[in-house]
Amino acid sequence: MIVVIGGGPAGRFAAMRLSKGGKKVCLVEKRSAGVGGQCLHQGCMTICALNDVARFIDLAGVFRNYGFIDSPGMVSYPVLIQKMQETIRIITGVLDQETKQAGVNIVQGSAEIQGSTLFIDGVKTPYEAVIVASGAHPRIPDIPGCCLSGVYTAHSILSMPNLPKKMVIIGSGVIAAEFAYIFSSFGSDVTILARSSLLRTFPMQLVKEARKDLSKVTIEEGITIAGISGDSSVTGVMLRDMDGIREITADAVLLATGMIPNIGFISGIECDSDGALIVNDRMETSVQGIYAAGDVTGTGFLTPVARHQGRKAADAILGNPFEPDLVAIPQAIKLKHDLAFCRMPGEVRKRFSIPGPAGPGTFWDVANHHTGSATIELDNEG
Repeated sequence: MIVVIGGGPAGRFAAMRLSKGGKKVCLVEKRSAGVGGQCLHQGCMTICALNDVARFIDLAGVFRNYGFIDSPGMVSYPVLIQKMQETIRIITGVLDQETKQAGVNIVQGSAEIQGSTLFIDGVKTPYEAVIVASGAHPRIPDIPGCCLSGVYTAHSILSMPNLPKKMVIIGSGVIAAEFAYIFSSFGSDVTILARSSLLRTFPMQLVKEARKDLSKVTIEEGITIAGISGDSSVTGVMLRDMDGIREITADAVLLATGMIPNIGFISGIECDSDGALIVNDRMETSVQGIYAAGDVTGTGFLTPVARHQGRKAADAILGNPFEPDLVAIPQAIKLKHDLAFCRMPGEVRKRFSIPGPAGPGTFWDVANHHTGSATIELDNEG
């Protein structure tokens, strides 16, 4: 029997590929809500759902300014979250059915690995091979006050009872920018506090476009956080600068400070300095017969990468030839517009950008000269 730990994109794709290859497969999923992983329950899909509403509000505002519709009204955040969760449950059901129809046995439970020994719900379990696809969880920075009520991560933000009046987002990456756009469109006063610079790994042209979409957001860069203030609940964030300590008031703080691999149930397998499982070119860990795929390997934290690694781990077990490894991986951010780029490894020597075309989703932004853009980057041989 092949045991796959985790029902996110890496685990599901691996499990279905193994089953179709003739193997008996047991997929162990700890999450009571079912398969789909953080991509469905706390990541990509929730961002898409919330972003749809944010864009609707923005577009309604444009229409109101043109004078041909009335005010669109206010967002009921609790109802929005309730309806979104209902749709997520439908998608979970579809994924569950698809996985079972592929011949995979799904078991809700907890796994533990001690070297080459596997336990499922405390019971020692024999296996032919194991694929660890346990994903990642938000990194909690070493900042005083992170345990206060009103401090959230991308995994807990959906538990927020109401829209905050003032939200502070600590972070500078995609998650920080996407939630900043969403909550500022919903009517919250949002401030991003970035230790370095906003979206520093993105091409400069896309960063410029992102700043346009974040025009309602206050962005402070090069910031040192001294702590999160409050007694039992959040009242603000303390910043340290050359003049001393100053405070930004807030009734909600979102920590968007990166992800770390979920390996708390594993011992006796080699990890790197960031806690990611180390794998070879066959996705096998330091323990023979135990493989890893997806975010737990610390590579990319992107759904396409996780799916590819899941398939590769399955092919290694099946003895199939591998798909070509990913060379240039598209990356995107959802704000008022979709901003995406695909960069080849190596130093960029040339780049040029062209404005996005007027069409669905951009027609009414033509007058504001804000239809997005596409950027092409070339190396020496381009």
